[in-house]
Amino acid sequence: MIKVLAIDDEPLALQQVVAYIKKIPFLQLAGECQSAQEAKEILNSDDVDAIFCDINMPDLNGMDFVKSLAAPPLVVFTTAYSEYAVEGFKVDAVDYLLKPFGLDDFRRAANRLKDRLQLSAAAGAPQQAAPAPQSDSDDTIFVKTDYRVVKLAVSDIRYIEGMSEYLKIHLESQPKPIVTLLSMKKMEEYLPPYFMRIHRSYIINLKMIQEVNKNRVIMDADTYLPIGDNYKDAFNDYLNTKFLGK
Repeated sequence: MIKVLAIDDEPLALQQVVAYIKKIPFLQLAGECQSAQEAKEILNSDDVDAIFCDINMPDLNGMDFVKSLAAPPLVVFTTAYSEYAVEGFKVDAVDYLLKPFGLDDFRRAANRLKDRLQLSAAAGAPQQAAPAPQSDSDDTIFVKTDYRVVKLAVSDIRYIEGMSEYLKIHLESQPKPIVTLLSMKKMEEYLPPYFMRIHRSYIINLKMIQEVNKNRVIMDADTYLPIGDNYKDAFNDYLNTKFLGK
């Protein structure tokens, strides 16, 4: 069973969410509340797997409430405003329900919650920091993208591009990169030694370098990545360990 908390300052909207929760066999209602403060008290005293949380609430809105939690549960936002979807992605919301929504929409969000929890369990709880791989035999990582948790082979990663709060993970096996909300520093912790950061915005798979030309690393005919000044010495040290000739 998935223990869930319903949060909405509008009594009728809260009653609807509670009624829908009771119609989903794998959901268990842990409580219902009409403010973020009430919700905090429940979360501090009970283990809750997920929350269905309204965004437009007085005092502390749902988005800020989730951001204020040190270890937030999984979140499905309910809102009357579609523009909150992008903001919801930034706090890793599993889904958002646009009011007014029906039981089919609610069931879809509940199934996404169930899928996320199952994938998290299979991945060894990826919400928590996982130890860095100790050898090439540990060749998989899990990342969150488009409300899914996907499994990647580390050896399939060509390079990683930092874009503010997001990363683009470029793969050998597919032309379209994986976009995930993650820091470069956190990604470095997961990667084995054959990856190196060569720029504040780039981590490369050293095994996939085709050429080094002045201050650029050439990964293929269309991909030229700059070597940053702060990373140049470490990269040159690596090249010297592989360089044959005078």
